[in-house]
Amino acid sequence: MSNTITITKMKDLKLNGMRRAFEAALETRECQNMTQDEFISYLVQNEWEQRQNQRITMSLWRAKFRYNASVEQISFSKDRNLDKNAIMRLADCSYLDKKENIIITGSTGVGYVKQMIM
Repeated sequence: MSNTITITKMKDLKLNGMRRAFEAALETRECQNMTQDEFISYLVQNEWEQRQNQRITMSLWRAKFRYNASVEQISFSKDRNLDKNAIMRLADCSYLDKKENIIITGSTGVGYVKQMIM
C-alpha cells in the first residue's frame, strides 16, 4: 500500500494525530532509525496526545470561561500580597493525592487560601 493511500485511510478513520506524525516521519526520515514496534508506538502516542489535547480544548470551550488565564500569568507583585509558594503548591494539585481540603475565603479576587489537613 502506498503512503498516499495510507494517509487517506488515516484521514477517513479520523486518526489525525497519527496521520500528522506519519507525514512528519516521512518528511524527516525519522522512521528509518526506528524498529517497527517503535514506529507503531510513536504513531499511537501521537494519536493519544492529539485526542487528549482535543478533549482538554473542548472542555475549556464548553466551560465558557470569560477569561483565558493560567497560573503562570499570575502577577505576584508586592502590592497584591500573594504568597507565591502557597499558590504554586496549590497549582501542582498534590493536596488531592494527600486527600487534603482547600478553603478559599474572602471577596472575589481577594481570596485567602487556607489548607486544611484531614
